[in-house]
Amino acid sequence: MSENNLPKTQEELNQIIETRLARQKETIEANYADYDELKTKIAALEADNTAYQATIEESKSWEQEKADYEKQISGYKTAQLKQSIAIKAGLPLDLADRLSGDDEESLKADAERFSGFIKPQTPPAPLKDVEPNLGDGKDGAYRKLVEGLQIEGE
Repeated sequence: MSENNLPKTQEELNQIIETRLARQKETIEANYADYDELKTKIAALEADNTAYQATIEESKSWEQEKADYEKQISGYKTAQLKQSIAIKAGLPLDLADRLSGDDEESLKADAERFSGFIKPQTPPAPLKDVEPNLGDGKDGAYRKLVEGLQIEGE
């Protein structure tokens, strides 16, 4: 409406207001259709989000389980390394668990230090010869044999 074209009667004013309200109603109805569509999309996205959250929680438990297995494998590798170093250092396998260190070099150093405390047993001296002296030369054995014979008759 222009400024010169003002309504002169109440009916003209009512007509103008009804036209304006009809346009507003069409706009609201068009937006309301979009609103229902958006509500549907939001509900679907919330359902997806819930499913994704459950998957994330499940993967967290998987990550924890994976970390536990990796820790267990690391323990086995460390035990195997300690045993091989103990064998190389001449330590008994029962003492391999007592080695301490984070890497191979520190374990080797500890094994060398530990092997210094455990002295290898000196082999025992050979036993005294308990065989009697049979005499000199090759006839000594025959002589002993003859001496052992019982010559008394039957």
